[in-house]
Amino acid sequence: MATGYRLTASTGIHKGDREYQQDQVALIKHPRTNGCILGIVADGMGGRSGGRKASDQVMMTAKQLFERYDPNTDDAGSMLQQIVDEAHIVIKLTAISAEEEPHSTMAAFVINPGGDCHWAHTGDSRIYHFFGNRFVKRTMDHSYVQTLVDKGELTEEQAQSHPKSNILMGCLGTDTEPPVGEHLIPKLRPGDVIMACSDGVWHYFTTDELGSILASLSAREASEFLIEKARSRARGGGDNLSLVIVKLENLDS
Repeated sequence: MATGYRLTASTGIHKGDREYQQDQVALIKHPRTNGCILGIVADGMGGRSGGRKASDQVMMTAKQLFERYDPNTDDAGSMLQQIVDEAHIVIKLTAISAEEEPHSTMAAFVINPGGDCHWAHTGDSRIYHFFGNRFVKRTMDHSYVQTLVDKGELTEEQAQSHPKSNILMGCLGTDTEPPVGEHLIPKLRPGDVIMACSDGVWHYFTTDELGSILASLSAREASEFLIEKARSRARGGGDNLSLVIVKLENLDS
């Protein structure tokens, strides 16, 4: 990374009120290049073992491709698309040999040594970008309620509590090619925060709340607080929760 700031980061995962953990989360330092990291969340679906197999396969594919990735010569966006493509194929092959129908979401970002950040997602796991407590951008869910929001038929607030909020329009492992949302942040700055999380986390917070929490707490404190508060707000009916937070901080902070 450029001189003058440092990366601090944390991951968090909890089973929530579900019987099984089907989420997976990872924050991976590049094996050869300092200042290059991959953050990734996968929310598996398809029964006890099916969902976990699917999210496991997303993680395995991501780790293998990131290990081969060279930030000096390779394109990060292409590498993220390759993770989507290969994980999708592997999950579909698993479905052929198993009784389950494994599916998974994916939300992943790469920060390169030069400070550029690339992200890609499919499904309803999200990536958020804040500067301080100010919201900059987030991924748009590939979900039924997001299509209603896009049409102006629902507000963001109504979508949060809609009875069909869990219906996806696409993800990994389905019969159709997964939709992929991509974004590039050309240059991160001190004060920037990137968070990827499953719907078990973001479902329970407004964007303003997330910005305030991420700005006022360390990455570790924020990950612990968000999981604890989401569990409290779920009132015994919460999903699996997973998140990864990366903060860019001034060296003298």
